[in-house]
Amino acid sequence: MRKRMAAASGSQAPMIDVVSVKPLGGYRLRVGFSDGSAGVHDFSSTAARDGEMVRPLKDPAFFARVFVELGALTWPNGYDLDPIALHERMAAAGELTRVAAE
Repeated sequence: MRKRMAAASGSQAPMIDVVSVKPLGGYRLRVGFSDGSAGVHDFSSTAARDGEMVRPLKDPAFFARVFVELGALTWPNGYDLDPIALHERMAAAGELTRVAAE
């Protein structure tokens, strides 16, 4: 798997990518990251947003069609979530655990 580098900041630290996702029912997903961490996050607040791209996510069947594309959670309509922001949000909420050695 390729590693992206943080070019904008001039840093050579690897970026965090989503490497796996598993729908758990409702708006809950188990998300695995390239740093070996994983956790469960409730995306109800994301699905509750308004907007043309988010509207289809309100349907739990459509929401469950999530997949990983280019390191980001993505849905069939092209909506995706920034993996670094998601990782930071899940870490701040205490939702991540280390599942494998780096």
